Amino acid sequence: METSGSPRPTIQYTLTDEAPALATRALFPVIQRFCEPAGVEVSLTDISVASRILAQFGLDKDNLSALGEIAKTPGGNIIKLPNISASVPQLVEAIRELQSQGFKIPDYPTEAKTDEDKAVRAKYGKVLGSAVNPVLREGNSDRRAAKPVKLNAQRNNLPVKSTAWKKGEASKTSVASMTTGDFYESEKSFITPKAQTVRIELTTASGSTTVLKAETKLTDNEVIDASFMSVRKLREFYEEAFQRAKKEDVLVSLHLKATMMKISDPIIFGHAVSVFYKDALDAFKEPLASVNADPNDGLGSILQKATKLPEGERIIAAINEVYNSRPRVSMVDSAKGITNFHVPSDVIIDASMPPLIRDGGMMWNKDNKLEDSMCIIPDRCYSGVYATVVEDCKVNGGFNHSTMGHVSNVGLMAKAAEEYGSHDKTFQIPEAGTVRVLAQDGSPIFEHVVEKGDIWRMCQTKDVAIKDWVKLAYTRALASDTPAIFWLDEKRAHDRNIIALVQKYGEEYAKQTSEKGISVTISNPNAACLESITRARAGKDTISVTGNVLRDYNTDLFPILELGTSAKMLSIVPLLAGGGMYETGAGGSAPKHVQQFVKEGHLRWDSLGEYLALGACLEDLGKKLNAPKILQAGVTLNEAIGQLLDNDKSPGRSVKEIDNRASAFYIALYWATALAKTESSFGALATKLREAETQIVKDMIDCQGPAVDVGGYYRPDETKTRDAMRPSKLFNEILASNCSKL
Repeated sequence: METSGSPRPTIQYTLTDEAPALATRALFPVIQRFCEPAGVEVSLTDISVASRILAQFGLDKDNLSALGEIAKTPGGNIIKLPNISASVPQLVEAIRELQSQGFKIPDYPTEAKTDEDKAVRAKYGKVLGSAVNPVLREGNSDRRAAKPVKLNAQRNNLPVKSTAWKKGEASKTSVASMTTGDFYESEKSFITPKAQTVRIELTTASGSTTVLKAETKLTDNEVIDASFMSVRKLREFYEEAFQRAKKEDVLVSLHLKATMMKISDPIIFGHAVSVFYKDALDAFKEPLASVNADPNDGLGSILQKATKLPEGERIIAAINEVYNSRPRVSMVDSAKGITNFHVPSDVIIDASMPPLIRDGGMMWNKDNKLEDSMCIIPDRCYSGVYATVVEDCKVNGGFNHSTMGHVSNVGLMAKAAEEYGSHDKTFQIPEAGTVRVLAQDGSPIFEHVVEKGDIWRMCQTKDVAIKDWVKLAYTRALASDTPAIFWLDEKRAHDRNIIALVQKYGEEYAKQTSEKGISVTISNPNAACLESITRARAGKDTISVTGNVLRDYNTDLFPILELGTSAKMLSIVPLLAGGGMYETGAGGSAPKHVQQFVKEGHLRWDSLGEYLALGACLEDLGKKLNAPKILQAGVTLNEAIGQLLDNDKSPGRSVKEIDNRASAFYIALYWATALAKTESSFGALATKLREAETQIVKDMIDCQGPAVDVGGYYRPDETKTRDAMRPSKLFNEILASNCSKL
């Protein structure tokens, strides 16, 4: 309980982007109404991509950095909603929108030739890709389905139904990956015995040396890795895969993560575009170069820039001609002709592969029909996990969400662990030579012989993060009486070092799990995946304990198969300093939800992840502070979530059904009803909401149908957005009663 004179505990609630940002406008007043009586301050913090852009030029507060500092304090409590991890095309769109709103910010320099351009590009580079997560994730990840959510899914209340798999050879779907020349093959790893600074440099054949990064600080016992991808072998792989797909008569689909992997994956994506459309792009190489048409930005950007050229119609015709000799391409939007190759951020592997598996191994073709696909995932580090699930489904069919067990995740991500390809230690090699990582005394740690254009990267994993990750894995296994598997590949240099540390740091916990008969093992990701899905088919639960990238992949893959969406996962990050961050699920479908809302005033985004995160946060906060009112607020919110699911009050998919706004009302109604059992002050609120239910829901459905103008995509107008997301005057008035914040 809050003591006299002590500051009120504060929850930092993030305002992000797209559908989650719209939904926050509807839910936040509910949160304020219920948290104020419990003595909890809830502060809304804007970390949207627009705010982060403006902060780079002094036009908004640097909220992200401030929040990052709060995450390092014992009192840090953060509710983290999905945010845009911007690709270059998204960044350019956001800049244009902000400029149209009157903000004097520079264009994004596609070519940084001057010092001024380089400085501007460096500022924008801080906004690209996974810029938010490394700042806020000062702890490791614990993601799982809350019991009421899992039970609800098992009762067949899934928003999306699975498509049956064709058995055996009847399904032509496969996963294609490189067999040589990828990051997997070239990886080297080292554990530094003491804190030091290392240097990354490139020595060319002529003997000149270029410093790629002068200083990278390492802590005691830190794990560092280095690897590279040969673009020559990448292009050979693409050509072979495209020819094989044509011969096998299947779609091709490319699955990367050009957002989180903001440096490496856009380049890998660009090579796919330039190989697939090689004949057309080579034929018009000079005119396309004159308008900076970059394959890394996708086919859509090339087509748009081609329209500015006298040869534009011929270029577009040549690109269309390519489809006669190449395999069919999977579509993002067949009605608009947007292919898998149009925009690098349109097809994100963790948001695209799980639906493909759910949909019988198929993706959408140009006729808007599902079709078998060759799924191209160039690097082998984790592609085998998806291949394992695909091959299993060919034998055993799809998964039955009503009977399958749960695969939760404990993920290594603290202190920006394993941020592959999204940081300042990933480079496209400008000239052939040798990349070296040199220790502080000048001795070489790593050495790679590279060619011009190759992609070289180094990553770091701090010892404190690994220790905490191992502890969290064993703690979760004990708390849930569930076997845990560390997904680590003994054939990878990095994983061999991590395996040794897992065995070392796990010793103090292994006795407890052994005494309770709980299995904690280590297995390579493909075998671990097969064991996990085999157990899931048998109705058994398993904890997947993974590195950062597999954390990202698994916490979409299994929830989509089990729950229909990853937005329904409970995601808790126990922060190293003692606080907590509570994440609210993935945002892969957020753009489509915004499109529907703007078109017809219906927001089908499900805020269940927000409800779960807030409930967990309040419960944890109540226990830490020995504050019964805060604890009760969390317990009753979770009770309300169960009522919401049982009564099927989640958003419908179609206009004139209840949407996100009505779900926010029902959370308020059920929360007030649950609290009224022990807190008499909520009795009147519960009664008012119950009596007004018919009118409030009518208000929220009647407003649907017409198009909605919220004044912007990346930076919507606050008044327009608030009015659109709070359309019931009656609900607003009831919430505002007895609340000083509203």
